[in-house]
Amino acid sequence: MNRVDTTIIGVIIGVVVGISIAIGVFYLIRYYKKSSSLERRVSNTSTAPIRENGENVASVDSSVAISDDLEIGDENQSRNRNLNQFWGGRGKRGRDVRDPISVSGIPRYYYKDIQKATQNFTTILGQGSFGPVYKAVMLTGEVVAVKVLASDSRQGEREFQTEVALLSRLHHRNLVNLVGYCVDKGQRILIYEYMSNGSLASHLYSESNEKILSWEQRLQIAHDVSHGIEYLHEGAVPPVIHRDLKSANILLDRSMRAKVADFGLSKEEVFDGRKSGLKGTFGYMDPDYMSTNKFTKKSDIYSFGIILFELITAINPQQGLLDYINLASLGGDGKPDWSEIVDKNLLGESHPEEVRQLADVAHRCLHKLPKRRPPISDVTQAIARIRQRKLRKDASTFTRTDTSGVLRAIELQQVELSNIASMKEMHGTAVGA
Repeated sequence: MNRVDTTIIGVIIGVVVGISIAIGVFYLIRYYKKSSSLERRVSNTSTAPIRENGENVASVDSSVAISDDLEIGDENQSRNRNLNQFWGGRGKRGRDVRDPISVSGIPRYYYKDIQKATQNFTTILGQGSFGPVYKAVMLTGEVVAVKVLASDSRQGEREFQTEVALLSRLHHRNLVNLVGYCVDKGQRILIYEYMSNGSLASHLYSESNEKILSWEQRLQIAHDVSHGIEYLHEGAVPPVIHRDLKSANILLDRSMRAKVADFGLSKEEVFDGRKSGLKGTFGYMDPDYMSTNKFTKKSDIYSFGIILFELITAINPQQGLLDYINLASLGGDGKPDWSEIVDKNLLGESHPEEVRQLADVAHRCLHKLPKRRPPISDVTQAIARIRQRKLRKDASTFTRTDTSGVLRAIELQQVELSNIASMKEMHGTAVGA
């Protein structure tokens, strides 16, 4: 073989090797771009709700359940497709990731671990529209609430994805904490901190006298919930609209402190002019939203106003609460007479002035014009002022009672000393005689 042939063969081999390397680099770059794009989609995914322990007041997502004419929107459909790719696709068991990795710091558990913690799913707490809810004790000894997605729930699948994505970045003392999730064996499971006193609704509408809330507790719950909503509206970046605020989604811990739950219908606030299908629970839904399909922070304010009136009246919104509110707002002399609708269990305990002040705040939240409703920060401050006045009044009453007791004790002591002196004087007179 001459030198020319050797040179040609060397050049050909070099070209082949170069092309092979270029192809390999191309596929590596393409793989890296796909991985980066998927991570961004997961980290930028928006929001969601959780079904209350034992409450069965169903939420409505009309983009699924009410009308086929109400569309979710191309952006949401694309987001759902991306999330389905991440979660492995509903029902595609062969694609479930075997290792319990986490999303944005939220631990992921094996199905067998959840099965053991719930004693093979026998410790049921209740049934919600999301699916059954169980009490569980994890290997660490932590007591939690486990919510299992119903296998035939299309809405629940979307809520599950939203819940995990949203609660991975939202953390506040007045929001229920998501402590883990499970995507294994074709199952979708959410794991929350256990709220031992159940929902606000279970207390307001319970027939048991053991669950009656005092006026002080109701004011505290109103304050706690307003703080949770304030964090969503003004503390989160971007802001979050809950879209399903109701008493069944307000949970109470062992100290009767309230936390907002159920973020499956929640959404980050965007100003793109798009409309969405009706989502929420009838009785709590903003009439303006129902007529325009445009949900804003002020729609959450309306729902919170209904919750405040629930605390005052213990009347279910789905059983004519708004009718009672409208009648009481007319009053006899043109001014609202909220005393007509106060919960009978509060009569003699609550201060009428405090009830009137809280009802006035709630009524402003229900204004038919959304722009006339107060922002949540103003509502929180108003409730705080009511509580402060109550605390000052209680302290003043205690001080007066305490001072009165001391004076009475001094008076009795003086009477006793006077009696002793009189007895001594009488005794001295008797001896002298």
